[in-house]
Amino acid sequence: MRPTSPSTSCTLTEAVFGYAHGRGDRPALIDLDAGMVYGHRRLAAEVMRGASGLVRRGARRRQVAGIHVDSAVAQTLAVHTVIAAGGVAAPITSGCEEMADLLAEWDARLLITTPRLAGASLRAVEDSRVRQVIAFGQARDTVDFADLLLLEPMPLPFLDPVVQPALLVEDGGVLTHQDLITRMNALDRGADLGKSDVLLITWPLRCSMALTILIGLALMRGALVVVAPGLMSRELSATIQDFGVTVVALPDGAVQRV
Repeated sequence: MRPTSPSTSCTLTEAVFGYAHGRGDRPALIDLDAGMVYGHRRLAAEVMRGASGLVRRGARRRQVAGIHVDSAVAQTLAVHTVIAAGGVAAPITSGCEEMADLLAEWDARLLITTPRLAGASLRAVEDSRVRQVIAFGQARDTVDFADLLLLEPMPLPFLDPVVQPALLVEDGGVLTHQDLITRMNALDRGADLGKSDVLLITWPLRCSMALTILIGLALMRGALVVVAPGLMSRELSATIQDFGVTVVALPDGAVQRV
């Protein structure tokens, strides 16, 4: 049975991961660049345990967390972990100097990064109020995201999806949980994704808001998402065939059935 469209009375976390446990280890997200595969249950579990870990380490509601990563899996995990903890996820695609200015402007207290970008991330936080840098892997002067998953669980904060900010973009725009769910619902009317679909996304990571909405919708529907940023046109047909792709995300933000 196809899940109903997510209600704007629930949080983004509930909308995206509400059915994840029942889907078990069925693949949910494949990141071809990073060579990583996540199942529905594992992805949801790491988001929730990571969010609990952030709260235990002092994260507070409405605090901005910068996200400076180099893979779709890391971005998806970071964005949803911060949002589930009651924070405001702020993906950063600018250079190191601009990133330092943004972190200061946003009064960010947390930055999530990846080992390959950890050096630049640490330089950017030097003159900011960031007090924790978390990396998806081991990197000097950072906390490994895996360590968050080992902390004693604690309750997550109650969030009002109507007013709770969830995503901040570099131009200063802020979207609430309700805003994101509304956009997911609007996209769903054209995409009509189902659990048998395989969605291919080749957008660059800088399309952070569009990626959050489309990947969130696909996960909510139980579809498999294959992400290959910058995939060359000559490789497109082979990738579609190899993974049994049924839906492709177009450059203009629309989706098209193959």
